[in-house]
Amino acid sequence: VQLQASGGGLVHAGGSLRLSCSVSPSGGSIRVGSWYRQAVGQARELVATITSDDRQDYADFVKGRFTISKDSAENTMFLQLTRLTSEDTGVYTCYMLHRRGLGRPTRDLWGRGTLVTVSS
Repeated sequence: VQLQASGGGLVHAGGSLRLSCSVSPSGGSIRVGSWYRQAVGQARELVATITSDDRQDYADFVKGRFTISKDSAENTMFLQLTRLTSEDTGVYTCYMLHRRGLGRPTRDLWGRGTLVTVSS
């Protein structure tokens, strides 16, 4: 089971992007999903988290600008980025605590990062 992240790219300041993270092969359930980011020379930081019952939590530096969501039927998680600034530039990585099926243990899944570059 793998996570596949996509949606990064180059965008002007003030612009928007939508990142996606899907489970492959599809199936099971997302217990917890998170997005992290890491800028060059900086430590990785938690951006947003969503739980199985859709509770959301955000880092202060993205509140009001980013929105995390998921499509449980498709086992896909999203991060909508708006009002981007150059400080949002970095590699965005998705994480899931995923359960393959009822009665099966959860496992930690990490996706490969997708690069977001915001030009000022």
